[in-house]
Amino acid sequence: MPQVERTLDIAAPPSTVWAWFSTPERLRRWLAPSLDIDLREGGSYRMRGADDETWISGTVLELVPEGRLVLSWLEEDAGWLNPGRLVVALTAVPAGTRISLVHDGFAGIGKPGWQATRQAYERGADKHLILQQLAAVVAGDQGA
Repeated sequence: MPQVERTLDIAAPPSTVWAWFSTPERLRRWLAPSLDIDLREGGSYRMRGADDETWISGTVLELVPEGRLVLSWLEEDAGWLNPGRLVVALTAVPAGTRISLVHDGFAGIGKPGWQATRQAYERGADKHLILQQLAAVVAGDQGA
């Protein structure tokens, strides 16, 4: 399945990392300052993409404390007929927490040339470093 995946180990337990998923305010600190989210399964959300131009919207599909957050993911006004998904998963590892971020569902968005969209997300993942932003807020929180 075509997907974009990034993984990072954070030197903190899953409970500490998950705290940054527990409220809209905390999610805004590392994911997107413009995020407006009803943080429950079935809740909707909307935010500016990391490029600060694209609007993203969708639904909270899964919310498993200290485990995973799954969102449907639709680029508004980009010709997508169906949403993709964003899956952020936390796994306990000896050094703390391994966090993975996966964008998938590109083949099903219904947009001709979806392969170029996946390639753009690959470039964006390397440019915007969302997991590193999460690691920074976790480290700052632990140092406080």
